[in-house]
Amino acid sequence: MSRRLRLALLALLLVTAVGAGPLAHAASAEEPDGGAAWHLEQPLPPELPDGQKSTTPIGLGKIGDIEFWAPNRGLLITAGNPPTIPPGVWAYNGVGWHELAAVCGATDGRIAWAGPDEFWTVSDGRPGQSNVENEPPLQDNTLCHFAGGEVVGSYASLAFLPNSYQAMHGAACLAPSDCWFGGDPLPQGQAGAFQLHWDGHALGAEPHPQGHAIEDLRRFGDEIYESVRLKSDDVLSEEESPPSEPADVHLIEPEGVAPPFVSLKPGVPIYSAGEFPEALDFLHLSSGTSALWGAANPVLPTPKNSAPAEVTVIRLSSGGATQIVGPTTEPEGSNPFTKEPGTEGPRSPNEAVSSIAAEPPGEEEGEGTTAGESAWVGLRSGPNSSREPIAPALVARLSSTGTVGKREQLPSAAEEAQGVGAKGAADKLTCPAPHDCWLATTQGWLFHLSTPAGRSAEEASPDTDPAFTKAQPITFRPEDQGVPAQIPDAPPVDNSGLPGEAPNTTVPLAEVASPEPELRTPVPLLSNIHTRLVHGTTLELRFHLAARARVRLLAKRRARVVASTPMRTFVAGNRSLTLRLDKRRWPTKLDLQTHALAKLPTVSTRGASSTTVSTGFFSLDRTPLLTGPGPLG
Repeated sequence: MSRRLRLALLALLLVTAVGAGPLAHAASAEEPDGGAAWHLEQPLPPELPDGQKSTTPIGLGKIGDIEFWAPNRGLLITAGNPPTIPPGVWAYNGVGWHELAAVCGATDGRIAWAGPDEFWTVSDGRPGQSNVENEPPLQDNTLCHFAGGEVVGSYASLAFLPNSYQAMHGAACLAPSDCWFGGDPLPQGQAGAFQLHWDGHALGAEPHPQGHAIEDLRRFGDEIYESVRLKSDDVLSEEESPPSEPADVHLIEPEGVAPPFVSLKPGVPIYSAGEFPEALDFLHLSSGTSALWGAANPVLPTPKNSAPAEVTVIRLSSGGATQIVGPTTEPEGSNPFTKEPGTEGPRSPNEAVSSIAAEPPGEEEGEGTTAGESAWVGLRSGPNSSREPIAPALVARLSSTGTVGKREQLPSAAEEAQGVGAKGAADKLTCPAPHDCWLATTQGWLFHLSTPAGRSAEEASPDTDPAFTKAQPITFRPEDQGVPAQIPDAPPVDNSGLPGEAPNTTVPLAEVASPEPELRTPVPLLSNIHTRLVHGTTLELRFHLAARARVRLLAKRRARVVASTPMRTFVAGNRSLTLRLDKRRWPTKLDLQTHALAKLPTVSTRGASSTTVSTGFFSLDRTPLLTGPGPLG
């Protein structure tokens, strides 16, 4: 079955499912949970520079993300709580949390696992991202690449330029060589949303043609899904079809499939009568063992002339897509979270979803069955909105049919009786195993859902991987690729005569004759480029590659892609691509997208030009092509 047919069937199943009748949302009989309960599990602060260690836990600061590879291998990224908690990354080994890196923290960072010992973080930038006097934006607009217990790469850009990195809100990897990062719309004057793609060799910009801010990225199965925030003034490079029903969820196709981005529509999610799409905020996403969950809140205040939205939860699985909370799923006025649509403020009875985490089913719930999987949602309520820093955390368990079961207030009554005070509202949630979930509050405190019997078998074996069990935190972050190196204001200190150094017995440099080094420059990746039309509508492109590379040919009519070849890998030598064109959508521009997979050969610069051609998009404009079908020469 083709991908497009499968997506159409998913949309049809969604419409069928929500039209089958209302779903109950009243509290049900207590669902099996293995006796799991939430409790505060806060790590101690790291050791101070003078060797002292605090015995009193404090908040870790704003926790942007918390993700697990396994129940005994987890990560969180924090903005820090100075001066005790520096911005950085913490790791969980099945026994407790400890500081893993005192670098690469973020105001509201993200984590993407690429493998068991490899991950990426969306981090804050560092001074030096601007070549002008204005203060550059530094929040959540750089990337750190961790592997083998070190930061092996850091990526940023100069600020205030058309191609500057924008703030990123989502990150996900299908493999170590296939990671995506998305965020804000492109700067003013450009259409599309900011996206970066790591292909295992280089990080390249691949903007989404729709200019909706990308707010979340999640891997589910062998694909990556992204949710977007819809706004009426978003600048699009391609018109959505139909314009009246833009999609909140996009699918990123595997490498080499064109077009690379597909919108899930119609009906993901379903809006109420009179509700504008921009009245509903983006979907918080979570991947479970059998389904992808998404939860969105109403936008407040409600956009002018729109009916008010309500909390909406969707669930996408192999059986199709269903909307389990929100319009068309229950009798009017019985949404378990939005009691009075459109109202806001401290006296509003409405609740908003701050996060969602799919919880795998346990054995007593039917392991591997879709009926057993549930999700926990973090909630924020109107009455607590004015006292969020000292508010208790609220969580609820949601079944796959939309039934709200357990509601918990954290800290629990038992912990309050022991003197544990409120630690902030619910913020980030994740569930690495059945009856094993973690909640981070707005104030950087951690609550753990676990069973009285103790930890799972996997947790019972503490993680001993040296990449995550370093005695001292990582403190080195390499220079940012994409930002020129900083030139010191003064020469380095002359310490050649420091006590204890052996005397210099080498021959003075003036007495050593050394040949002038030969300067070499890489040859162009592409050369000898020729195009011609075959049978009037088939374009043949011939070219020479200096090294092994991936190549894709795009045909554009103005800013819109009207035809493209799959991304193909060629070895060095004379190569060709063919592309079928449509006379009704004749392109006005050809772009050859290339990426070298091997080091380019070099030539001496003596007596020769040092010009190089970098990989990326290489324009192939030809006048006959601009005017219509005809020979390209």
